[in-house]
Amino acid sequence: MNTADLVDTLAAADEKLTKTQAKALVDALLGALKDAAVRGEEVSLPGFGKFKVQAKPARTGRNPTTGAAIQIAASKKVVFQPAKALKDAVNG
Repeated sequence: MNTADLVDTLAAADEKLTKTQAKALVDALLGALKDAAVRGEEVSLPGFGKFKVQAKPARTGRNPTTGAAIQIAASKKVVFQPAKALKDAVNG
């Protein structure tokens, strides 16, 4: 499912909601998630899961071509932790 599919699903779920309004809602939701991630905040959606930012420390890696040691910079990544209800629904 992509953004367009999500917009179509939302518009079909409510006859009062147009596709333009559904797209605005999806864009607003994704924007809010992104803004929270940039601030390092956790977003918890009960029954669905949590989006949170994790810090990845700097580490030494290897260049696969030459085998030389290289330094990999520290970074942050966004992770999703599904709620028990979502896990149960997916696993039947």
